[in-house]
Amino acid sequence: MKARYNYRIYPNQGQQTKLAQAFGCGRVVWNDALAIVKATPEGEKWPSMGDIKKQVTTQAKKTPERCWLTEVSSVVLQSSVIDLQTAFKNFFDSRSGKRKGLKMGFPRFKSKHGKQSARFPSNGFSLKNNQLVLAKVGAIKVKWSRSLPDAPSSVTITKNKAGQYHASFVVEVRQIDVEPMRKSIGVDLGIKVFGFPSVGKPTLSPGYDRLTRKIKRTQRKLARQQKGSNRRKATKQKLAKLHLRIANIRKDFLHKQSTKLIRENQAVSLEDLHVIGMVKNRCLARAISQQGWATFRSMLEAKAKQYKDRTVSIISRWEPTSQVCSSCGFKWGKQDLSVRSILCVSCGTRHDRDQNAAKNIEKVGQELARTVKTQTLSSCKTPMGAVNDDASSQPYQGEQLCLSL
Repeated sequence: MKARYNYRIYPNQGQQTKLAQAFGCGRVVWNDALAIVKATPEGEKWPSMGDIKKQVTTQAKKTPERCWLTEVSSVVLQSSVIDLQTAFKNFFDSRSGKRKGLKMGFPRFKSKHGKQSARFPSNGFSLKNNQLVLAKVGAIKVKWSRSLPDAPSSVTITKNKAGQYHASFVVEVRQIDVEPMRKSIGVDLGIKVFGFPSVGKPTLSPGYDRLTRKIKRTQRKLARQQKGSNRRKATKQKLAKLHLRIANIRKDFLHKQSTKLIRENQAVSLEDLHVIGMVKNRCLARAISQQGWATFRSMLEAKAKQYKDRTVSIISRWEPTSQVCSSCGFKWGKQDLSVRSILCVSCGTRHDRDQNAAKNIEKVGQELARTVKTQTLSSCKTPMGAVNDDASSQPYQGEQLCLSL
């Protein structure tokens, strides 16, 4: 499977100028290609992606308005069009149900403000003397925090709002074979206590209060400063660094917790939380958004594929995990959030609210895993030669739309 390895890079002043040109040219090519698609009259077939690529790269370079596209490597321009094609494919797959998760929106125009990126395929970069050599940019110093497991197939150069540059390499990795400590575990996610496992000690959330107060002060200072002034630019840069620091703390914390859970447990069960509805509570919206529950779930699912014989089960949000005794199954009903300890009147067991929910999540996750396994085994017993002719002969409609771009 493929994985990304991210490193901090330090381009000099001249290289920063060349990278800015690459970011801008790639953004213009993306916007021009998207404008061609949107300009197609309704009911008519979109131009093919090959024709669009020629129009926004090869032919555009010969015009006075886009002659400066020749100043950057052609692989950056071609990669931008390919990325747009991938964005359209994700949109159609999401709309038809082939792509799971949240619905993907229609591709939008890129802005010169905010995060910038440019992708270089294998023929547009090389690694020499511990440096990254980019086409028409030069050799850039890289902070190698760890070694690459294999030769990378592509690299994406990004610049965040804080002015930092990173290189993200795509490499092929093998599955990790580690014997798990236990068969399964359930985790109840929260705010102050980020994760309460069914077995073991709870994990507290990292503190963001001090940095949040700094962000509020800096935002008030930014609102008082005159637009376009140098001091406003400096304050805006400081604000971006504070937000980046919170994001880095959260990312480091989530990576460590997800890796620990996947390495130590064969099956991990979580609850499908309705985050979009929960953040409508204005008293808890900031605290809920800072936890990164969706990112944590994505990390678990991605790392379960990296490790051998690991599964992640997501149970329904309507399961009454906090209303049922994990020992005897007695249902005591919905309790106020202020009630943290519950005594079961049926079996006499005293439960911690979060730990009881985690145990119920583990039980439901195990039942869900057995059901999926049974359905998989039953589908594998289809007689040889019994192929659905309709499914094999008719192409997927969404895929047909994507290929016709």
